[in-house]
Amino acid sequence: MAGFPAPLTHRPAIAGRHYVAAAGHPLATMAAVRILEMGGNAIDAGVAAGLCTNVLQTDMTNIGGVAPIILYHAGKNVVRTISGLGTWPAATSREFFLNECGGKIPGGVHHCVMPAAVDAWTTALKEFGTLSFAEVAAPAIALAEEGFAAYNFFCENIAADAARLAQWPSNAEIYLPGGAPPRLGARFVQSDLGGLLRMLIEAEEGASHRGREAAIQAARDRFYTGDIAERTARFFEEQGGFLALDDLKNFHVDIEEPVMANYRGYQVYSCGPWCQGPVIPQTMAILEGYDLASLGHNSASTLHFIIEALDAAFADRERYVGDPKFIDVPIDGLVNPDYAATWRERIDPDHAFGAMPEAGDPWRYQKQGGSAKRTSERDPRAFRAKVDPDTSYLCVVDEAGNAFSATPSDGVTNTPIVPGLGFIVSGRGGQSWLDADHPSVLAPGKRPRLTPSPGLLMKDGRLVAPVGSPGNDVQVQAIVQLIVDLIDFKMDPQAAVEAPRVATFNYPRSSSPHPYSPGLVNAESRIAADTLAELSRRGHRIEPWGDWEARAGSLCTIVVDEDQRLLTGGADPRRMAYAFGW
Repeated sequence: MAGFPAPLTHRPAIAGRHYVAAAGHPLATMAAVRILEMGGNAIDAGVAAGLCTNVLQTDMTNIGGVAPIILYHAGKNVVRTISGLGTWPAATSREFFLNECGGKIPGGVHHCVMPAAVDAWTTALKEFGTLSFAEVAAPAIALAEEGFAAYNFFCENIAADAARLAQWPSNAEIYLPGGAPPRLGARFVQSDLGGLLRMLIEAEEGASHRGREAAIQAARDRFYTGDIAERTARFFEEQGGFLALDDLKNFHVDIEEPVMANYRGYQVYSCGPWCQGPVIPQTMAILEGYDLASLGHNSASTLHFIIEALDAAFADRERYVGDPKFIDVPIDGLVNPDYAATWRERIDPDHAFGAMPEAGDPWRYQKQGGSAKRTSERDPRAFRAKVDPDTSYLCVVDEAGNAFSATPSDGVTNTPIVPGLGFIVSGRGGQSWLDADHPSVLAPGKRPRLTPSPGLLMKDGRLVAPVGSPGNDVQVQAIVQLIVDLIDFKMDPQAAVEAPRVATFNYPRSSSPHPYSPGLVNAESRIAADTLAELSRRGHRIEPWGDWEARAGSLCTIVVDEDQRLLTGGADPRRMAYAFGW
């Protein structure tokens, strides 16, 4: 991907010799830069940016929410994922939702799973970083206690959800002072959240004599087993929620091997089937069989094959993907190139599927030792409903070649804040199902199938790029189109990030109430009208988005050019993302 042509972009691609960081808010990016300038590595800087994101974008993310991570550690020469996703409490009852909630998973305390971000951030820092928690948390504390200027996206989201925020005094006190949402440009302070971070640092300092890793563990343990956990559990007991102290004490994230597929000599990595991440490598495996470069960038044929490959992966996601600790997932089969070829046989180059296709049979391509167990086929009901926006993204690459890629999520607008502590407990339970035959059916101790899903590209054992985006089910779609633009069309990272995108909704959405829109494709209006007309002729039900649509995702990436010894970052102008490097 060397020798980018001069692009016509709204922002310049940011190139650096030593490091580049990109995040969903410019102040989070600058926090990463501060840590790198202190001598920290990409993991230290990524955790700092993540903590700042949990302060700056609490409408979209939270320190009590989720934080899935994929990283490359150059010294150890390993790609690893951290499953920053919580489990349902032990007292959770599917029958409660069926009998008491009308067969729905409502907001409030009842959709809460374990808060995972603190464990994810501290695990990454302890195992792959170099600095203390106090050092990487310092920028976030300053932003929480001193405040930051409320910006458009934040103000609009809080105003839109003011009625829901008003349900809980702890939320209203912070986000609706005087009964009104924050004004644009006003200084927004979160003293309780700053105090929470200081409590974790206090625990770290008290254990500093035991060494860096043990001290970071002590900070983590105060949140899950100490007085913070006790206050959290007490609040949930008062509110009638499922979460109990033992749930917090027994919870931990996992460090895991990633999922991978090859694409034109590149290795496309994702997190495991506890999230929708495998959609990315599976889609790329299908697209491997099409000469997209010869078809032209964002041509009708290129977009048709991308949409159909995504529809194939989403059909398999609906049939097979869920918490692998509870169900057998044919993950090797899903990304197997021979299995991808069976999908290409089913994809008609001139006609869209029109509705979600029947899932394939990846079990035939599973490695030895796989199970033939399959969940039953379902015929989902078509309906439309609003799905709440959430999530941010951040990535960092340092001079040593380490990379950090994370997608924190879970905003404050539909879940109560724990009084005095300034954080919510993850509401990600809304991405479970109540259908007993669904692979992501709700169960005690089980993880919902998460939409946040950071990615990473490698080639021949060398780092190429971290990739990621917010956007619910659109996340993986935006990442797929970014990878195609980078590899097939050799686009400058900023140009690839800014390129107009499409999004298919030809599957049940991940978030409750799981709406399904057969054949629907949203397309940004910058795509040529004749291209959209041809997609319509092929059977896609096109509904236009605006030229720059926030629902199309907000990509960030950093591309490594080893020949030039340069890092080049791109950040999406559709929201607040910014890149910076040196």
